[in-house]
Amino acid sequence: MADRTELLEAALDSLSEGIALVDTEGKIVFWNRAADAITGYTSAELLSRYVPDPLEPLLLPCTGLGIQDAGAEAQTGRGVVVRAQHKLGHKVPAIARKLTLRDGLGGRIGTAIVFHPTESLDALPHGECEDSRIEASQTEFEDRLGAVFEDFLQGGESFGVLWITVDQAHDLRKTHGSGACDAMLEKVEHALANGLRPAEEMGRWGDDEYLILSHERTPEMLAAHAQALADLARTADFRWWGDRVSITVSIGAAQAEREGSLVDLLEKAKAAMFSSFQAGGNRITSAPGGQACSPS
Repeated sequence: MADRTELLEAALDSLSEGIALVDTEGKIVFWNRAADAITGYTSAELLSRYVPDPLEPLLLPCTGLGIQDAGAEAQTGRGVVVRAQHKLGHKVPAIARKLTLRDGLGGRIGTAIVFHPTESLDALPHGECEDSRIEASQTEFEDRLGAVFEDFLQGGESFGVLWITVDQAHDLRKTHGSGACDAMLEKVEHALANGLRPAEEMGRWGDDEYLILSHERTPEMLAAHAQALADLARTADFRWWGDRVSITVSIGAAQAEREGSLVDLLEKAKAAMFSSFQAGGNRITSAPGGQACSPS
């Protein structure tokens, strides 16, 4: 028959909220499965250890007398809103609350932290998408991006991303329908694929958008590669009912930084892409704060 400790641990593991128990020395003595899913850190990595730096905003503000960390943004009736860092590097918005644990004589023996994600948890930025098939491929590509970013944080090779939108897609879909637009995008995808380096990967990142995972070592090399890809996209020969449609792309380039997160990286690439598009399209912009430039 299971003892009371086993029953308690099983009950805590069944909860959808993250549960962490921290002793009076500040070491983690229990970490349930939901906490693992929310943060990416497993109990095997954390038990009997002090709170790691990325999780301090989630756990430490709750263990003291008040909000002690800049990661704690606001206080609600349900707890403190914090932004810790997921093991993969992106921010984890969560609501956390504490319970002081005491023995039979009233002495403090530790703290229980209960937390759950806010609605924006793990939300990597994407382009607009209404196709379930594209959404499925995005999920697979997200996993790959996360693995590459985690390796990068551990000292792996540099990488960057190129966020690409096809300038003519929205208007073509509006005037000629989704069939015409899909046919054009197929041409663009084929042209871009011909320009990929051997180790690069490309995935659909929205109805009219693509994301390329590139291992160019510097922002300058990444921008030069983006220009080569933009030139290739312009060579795509697409005709609809006999009329040739000129194709151009707007590209945002962003290089990964170890002090940043995966969400930060994608947000920078997306903002850079919008800068290119709003400047008239057929341009490349490097993040952060880069100038949009026309392909030569």
